[in-house]
Amino acid sequence: MRCDMHVHTIHSGMCTLPVLNRVCRESYTQPDALYERLKGAGMDLVTVTDHDSIDAAEALRRHDDFFLSEEVTCRMPSGTEIHLGVYGIAERHHVEIQRRRTDIESLAAYLDEQELFFTINHLFSCLTGRRDASDFDRFEALFPGFETLNGHMLRSMNRRSAEVAELLAKAPVAGSDAHTLASSGLAWTSVPGARTKAEFLDGVRRGRAQANGASGTYCKLTADVLRICASMVRENPATLLLAPLALLVPPAIAVNYAVEAAFLWHWTRKLGWTRRRSFGSEPGASPAV
Repeated sequence: MRCDMHVHTIHSGMCTLPVLNRVCRESYTQPDALYERLKGAGMDLVTVTDHDSIDAAEALRRHDDFFLSEEVTCRMPSGTEIHLGVYGIAERHHVEIQRRRTDIESLAAYLDEQELFFTINHLFSCLTGRRDASDFDRFEALFPGFETLNGHMLRSMNRRSAEVAELLAKAPVAGSDAHTLASSGLAWTSVPGARTKAEFLDGVRRGRAQANGASGTYCKLTADVLRICASMVRENPATLLLAPLALLVPPAIAVNYAVEAAFLWHWTRKLGWTRRRSFGSEPGASPAV
């Protein structure tokens, strides 16, 4: 069975960039349209991972092949911010998850108690800001799964995430991280032999899942951002005044990927030096990651 395990709809809220956070949404994708797109792309199951929201469930709960998930914005003890994917939840879980999201130890304990599978998303990305070395210690200690293929992350970032997940025996998950219909279903998680939602989620939890699909590229991300800009103007014609800013999108994406590559290089070197024992290397050996 196949499922895109990281995808967004109009219920993911507003863009987080200054100025645009007042007028532009993270996604303009309607849940019903997303469902049809994912089924057309060959997904056997459909889920939605909106930011701190389960509102898409209202439109999709009637489908037997839908299960509810969310992407949770969490604050680490170090003060850094992360995105955590939680899968196969019930609506009652959402309230407790949101209540605990500023206390990662408490949230992880609750998810374990409820037997809910969760992952750290885009492990080697600065999408949510800076990282601290102690964050990686908690990822290793608390998280049963790592997102190892994100459809908008660089191939090198996904490869590194997959290598670390294998070294630490973390269950892999893949998803498109799509904020538009065009990129939905281009990366997905598969569980060979699964026949039902329950069997699929159990296979993911047990580490039997496989990551499939394409990593991010400059062209793909640039096109998606421009599609979001076009949707913003369709929803609110007054934002056409911001149209000249679209010229900044291509160079901004190039800078973003350069910064992401530098972030990956920094943490690859830092973790290889400071966490040899965690990654199974002897002092003096080459860094494992």
